[in-house]
Formats: sequence, structure tokens, C-alpha cells
Amino acid sequence: MGNHGRRLWPAAALLAGASALNFFDRQVLSVLAPVVTTELCMSNADYGRVVSAFTLAYSFTFAAAGRLIDRVGTRIGLGLSVAFWSLASALHAVTRSAWQLAVFRAMLGVGEGGCFPGVARGVVETFPQRQRALAMGIATTGASAVGAVVAPPLIAWSAAQIGWRGTFLGTGLLGALWTIAWCLLYRSSPALSQANGAAAHGGRANASWSLRKLLAQRTVWGLLLTRFLLDPVFYVYMFWIPQYLHQDRGASLDQIGRLAWIPFLTLGVSSCLGGALSDALVRRGWPAVRARKLVMGAAAALTPLSILAVWAPSALLAVLMLGILLLAHGFWMTNYMTLTTDVIPTSAVAGVVGLAGMAGGLAGFGSNLVAGYVVDVLGFAPVFVTCGLLYPAGFLLILLLVRPRPISAC
Repeated sequence: MGNHGRRLWPAAALLAGASALNFFDRQVLSVLAPVVTTELCMSNADYGRVVSAFTLAYSFTFAAAGRLIDRVGTRIGLGLSVAFWSLASALHAVTRSAWQLAVFRAMLGVGEGGCFPGVARGVVETFPQRQRALAMGIATTGASAVGAVVAPPLIAWSAAQIGWRGTFLGTGLLGALWTIAWCLLYRSSPALSQANGAAAHGGRANASWSLRKLLAQRTVWGLLLTRFLLDPVFYVYMFWIPQYLHQDRGASLDQIGRLAWIPFLTLGVSSCLGGALSDALVRRGWPAVRARKLVMGAAAALTPLSILAVWAPSALLAVLMLGILLLAHGFWMTNYMTLTTDVIPTSAVAGVVGLAGMAGGLAGFGSNLVAGYVVDVLGFAPVFVTCGLLYPAGFLLILLLVRPRPISAC
């Protein structure tokens, strides 16, 4: 127990660091979009295609990386993922055209596809179930939100000091430093991983799960379809809020840096609170799946309030209204990810997280293409109204398809 305790917090910090870097690196282009698109003579539709190059590559790699990490392990798989996307981020510095930018965004997506399958499996290998929702919230959504919160002001400041190209080089250096620390410090707990796997698999931790067997499970389809429906909302918020502030609210790059982080701060806080809340219910005797669903349902009921951003009289108030959706998303996503580990055996966790991420990424690919054209023709209002209405539909899918007991190989 003592050895596990000494290994737990360094591992948790490294997993959270990977998640934070993942969101920080993909936010760089979002924050710098007004500058980069002007220099490269890009329209909103062009920008939508560049963003979609990332999401398309990210989607397919998400599934493949999840299966790979289930085979080679978290240490090797996640380390390779971060190293590759850090190189891709640095290469953005040499971009001379929209198509080159799209190529480098696709490379970034290939690397980042391995992040969350690796982080999710790392949490299962490190934390017991009674602590897992809080750990998942910190290591995935919470840490990601920290990366997204830090990104706008830091990127805006960095661009003012060393230019947007130098800023991309700096992100590559950060990833290289994390990779070195990961290789030196991360070790999983084989005994805990085996125990968690047995608990989630009816006592058979090492049972084999083929892709065909996974896709035969109703619960797996519930998890995939929910991500397909709701991931586009998060992609829109991540990639289009700076453009919204610039085009609809007249914000400068400096003002974007001061405003765009606010919704993601609410995400970070709610991610940790959402995990702590459902963990507390589990400790009080609630079935784990029921506890996760309760928090998710409350979050889904909150999201329509974000639509009020459309009529907000100021940029600050609009950002606060948009923050309501990300506040709810933090409660939702932490418990969604933990629900996945509650109903999927450890031997298949990264694979299912990867499949779900692919489903969400493909939907995000299409939504970013559509968003670019919709914004050019109709503005941002239809986009934000749609986003505010989708979470209740996603919760209905969870209720209908995700069974209350872990799936079994039989």
C-alpha cells in the first residue's frame, strides 16, 4: 500500500499534465485565429476546413490509439502520443498557406488521438474505484480545462512577445519536457490494474475483447452515440469562441486573451466537483452507475441556459452565459468517463474510450465544416442555440442504452 501511495500522486500529476497539454496545444490556433487567418488570407470556411482536418485525423487515430494502448500499455502508448503531437505543434511555426496549416493540424490530431484513451487507462491502473471519479475529473476534464484556461492569456502574451510562430515552437518544447518526465517517472500498479479489471469484468480481468464483441454490446453503443451527439458542442466552443468574440463582439487579440479563458475555468471547477460528488454518493452506498447518471442528468438540465448568450448585452456577459454550458459539461464529462470505467473491463477501457472518441471526433469534423458556413451566412446564434439543446437528448440515450451492471464477455 505504501509503495502504491508513493507512486499514485506522481502518476496522477503526469496524467493531468498530458491532458492539460492536449488542450493547451489545440487551443493555440483558436486563440491566434484572428492573426493567423488574416496573415494567410483565410475565410471562416477556410478556417472551418483547417479545424476539420484536425478533428478528422483525431477521430480515426482516437480509436486506433485506444486499441494500441490496450496492447502496448499506457507508458509506451501515451508517451509516443505526446511526443508526436508536440512535434506537430512545433511544425505549425513554418506554415505558409492554409493547406500547409491543415496538414500540420491533421498531424496534431494524429498525435492527440492517443491522449484520453491513455489517460483513462492510466487512471484505472492507478486509482481504486472509490477515488476514481475525482481522479478522472482531475486527470481528464479538469486538467484539460486548466490547459484551456491558461491558454488564451498566455498565448496572447506569447504572441505579443515572440510572434505566433514562436508561440507554436514553445508549445513543442513543453511537450518534449513532459515526455522526458513521463519516461523517467511513470509506473503503473499491476496489482491494482488487475483488481480493477476483475471487478469490472465479473472476476475475469484478462478476458479478451475483440472489436466485434465490443460492438455487439448495447452499453458500448450507448457510450458511442452519446459522444457522437455531444462532442460537436465542445469542439464548437473550443474552436469558435475566439472567432465569435472577434467577429460578433469586436474583441481584439488582447481582449480575447482576457475573456476566452472564463468558460473553461468553470469547466475545470465543475470537473473536479462532479467527480467528488458522485464519489461521495458511492461512498454513501449508492450503486456507482446510478451515482454517475444522477450527476449527468442534473448537468444536462442546466445546458439550455447557455442559449441566453445570444441576447447578452456585452461580451463579458455573453462569455459568462456560454460558461454555463461548460460548467455543465464538466459535471457531465467527468461522470461519463468514469461511467465508462464502471461498465467496461480494464482490458477494453482504452479501446472503448478510443471508439467513443472517434465517434465524437467524426461528428466534430462535420460540425466544424457546417459551423463555418453557418457563421458566414447566418452568424453564431443558430450554432449556440443548437449546442444548448443537445445535452438533454444525450442523457436520454444514456438512460436507454447504458445498462446499470458491468458488461460481461458471456
